[in-house]
Amino acid sequence: MNQVPVLIAPRRTPIGNAGHGFADLTTTDLAAPVLRAVLSSVRGAGIAAEVDDVVLGNCLGPGGDPARLAALRAGMGAHVPGVTVDRQCGSGLDAVMQAAVRVRSGADELILAGGVESASTAPWRFWPPVAGADPVRYTRAPFAPEGFPDPEMGVAADDLARVRGITRQRQDAYAVRSHTLAAAADFSSEIVPIGAVHRDERVRAGMTEARLARLRPSFGGDGTATAGNSCGISDGAAVVAVTTESLAAGLPALRILGTAVTGSDPAFPGLGPVPAIRKLLRRTGFDPDDLGVIEITEAFASVVLAVSDDLGLDESKICPQGGAIAIGHPWGASGAILLVRLASQMLREGGPALGLAACAIGGGQGIAMLVERVS
Repeated sequence: MNQVPVLIAPRRTPIGNAGHGFADLTTTDLAAPVLRAVLSSVRGAGIAAEVDDVVLGNCLGPGGDPARLAALRAGMGAHVPGVTVDRQCGSGLDAVMQAAVRVRSGADELILAGGVESASTAPWRFWPPVAGADPVRYTRAPFAPEGFPDPEMGVAADDLARVRGITRQRQDAYAVRSHTLAAAADFSSEIVPIGAVHRDERVRAGMTEARLARLRPSFGGDGTATAGNSCGISDGAAVVAVTTESLAAGLPALRILGTAVTGSDPAFPGLGPVPAIRKLLRRTGFDPDDLGVIEITEAFASVVLAVSDDLGLDESKICPQGGAIAIGHPWGASGAILLVRLASQMLREGGPALGLAACAIGGGQGIAMLVERVS
């Protein structure tokens, strides 16, 4: 029997700059406290259902199923399983999507889902030696096989800005908006402090276009992506509880109306959310104008602006409390962070009724989820 899946108890760590506040913390160290906090909220709300699984997205961890390690560290008991999902920057959102499908099917009642990334402690990896040569270190796996474009994400963001005519000035203005909005927001209700870190480390109050204009291009001499209008390399985790609407009756919750995943041109991975959002809106019967709030991972300002231009989105509805440019982008966790951010805005008094989360993914993919505030 099909069930309606809902999201409750959204929590996240502060987002740390790689090599700083969480420099020595592993994915297990980051995810376990958030899992404990979410489960505590669920139990405090009177939901006694057994946790059927823990599903976490992760890109660059050490392997060995980080979700299972975090579940054990969180004290959830050896009977609670865990599985790790890798869809690169869409991993955290995909983890929640997979949990929602299982709850909708009636197979499971309660799954804790989200994502975690520790860029600070990600292991170094090497290709095996060939014909006696020394092993070669690589910083990321291929996003596309030989014969397909496989640009670095920053280079691809510059290319996207160039072909779409998105100027450096427009990107910088968007970045200032992200920092200004994030600096003015209070995220404390969604954050699980980790040690002495209780706030996002990257946010900068008082950011101006004049300051950003002084920064050099990060990925090439004629590029427009800089350290100021791009996200930071980050550490963090985010988790939500995915359960049935009947079990969550009377609780603040977001109903999952639909999800979509699509492929796109590997040369321009930043455009991945466009077909995913179109597919999702077509499936659910909504238009962009119906959306009250839109959270898109701000990997680069050019990416968000290109997606907005293609879909005709109202930019005032995109990341209205700032996004990854200001807060940071812990790759495998970022999709789940979007859902935590949606919940904080939609579940407050007078919050928007309909929200969308979407991620661009290396190699040319997009993922999107549509949620509705439960009355």
